[in-house]
Amino acid sequence: MAPQHPEGAAPAPRSPGAGGPAAPKGDRPVEGDVLAAYLRERSTEFLRALRAHRESGGGAPEESAEAVRALRRSARRISGTLHTFRPLLDTEWAEGLRPELAWLSGTLAHEHAHASRLERLLLALHRLSGAVPVPAAAGVGARGNGARGNGADAPAGPDRTNLTVGAAKAGALLDRRLTLARTRAHSTALEALGSGRFHAVADRIALLAGEVPLSPAAAGADLRLPAAAAEERLTDAVAALPLLTAGHPYNAAALVHGLAPDTSPQPQDAPWHQVRLLLRLHRYAREVLTGAPAETRLEAADQALTRHRDAAEAAAAAAEAARTPRIAPATAYALGVLHADQRHEVEAARFAFHHLWHRLPR
Repeated sequence: MAPQHPEGAAPAPRSPGAGGPAAPKGDRPVEGDVLAAYLRERSTEFLRALRAHRESGGGAPEESAEAVRALRRSARRISGTLHTFRPLLDTEWAEGLRPELAWLSGTLAHEHAHASRLERLLLALHRLSGAVPVPAAAGVGARGNGARGNGADAPAGPDRTNLTVGAAKAGALLDRRLTLARTRAHSTALEALGSGRFHAVADRIALLAGEVPLSPAAAGADLRLPAAAAEERLTDAVAALPLLTAGHPYNAAALVHGLAPDTSPQPQDAPWHQVRLLLRLHRYAREVLTGAPAETRLEAADQALTRHRDAAEAAAAAAEAARTPRIAPATAYALGVLHADQRHEVEAARFAFHHLWHRLPR
């Protein structure tokens, strides 16, 4: 089976000089040694995070969670860099390591994702009804939770009386479902971190921290060429988005699909998720070239697309909970209002990205 990109399907990078984009304008080429230094630095960060996780020993949840986030962050950057600059690296080595990093990053992400989703949904219920307290345990992953204020800021559209009646049971149902999912994800992550597969990945990263297997093509190559190809793929993907529609806030055309009997993912979301992955690859390529974090506006665009993904997944979770057999009508009503609210958050994130994208330097 052909290896997949760590966070989704992405077009394969073109080989330098093989029909790819022209070299970007600049003072001088960026050579392969810069790529090797970047990969060694990210590998060292990975090993440092692994040591911090082992030293925490599960006794300090906050320290352990931060170490896991650092592991994921390093794994994503290494994997994305291997994808973008693959023609300049040993092909067999890069093709073998990328899927393993994708597995690791995805496995470690699930627990945090379930906790953040529960917090987002309970905060939204509280804002919409003014009657559902947010459990203290939901205070994980406050970043990008989509809260827009307290109950006084909630839209006047839903019937607040009916919503309040079902909101408590809806919150309890979501709490049960997502806490169970989070517990399972935690167990899976612990098993993964103790597995032979993970130790094999860690061993390969340790070797990478000492020596980067560049291909013969890296000698004299200009890193700006594959980086420009990554930017071109992003630009093409954004051009295919319905940005004119996204320019109108709170376009709710997708609301009906979420509560339909069909449980397939919302088809409108996939192109936006793909753009988010390509934007990540572009950001990482810029980090390689500049040796610094991405520009503020590029980071803001990435955050808008992350909010889009989080809201879309929260809406899907609310819709799935609403399909629970034999739930009370008031509970189903509250979940329906919650689903609509999160789909509005999706549209708001698209609207924000629309404006941010057109302000990015070209």
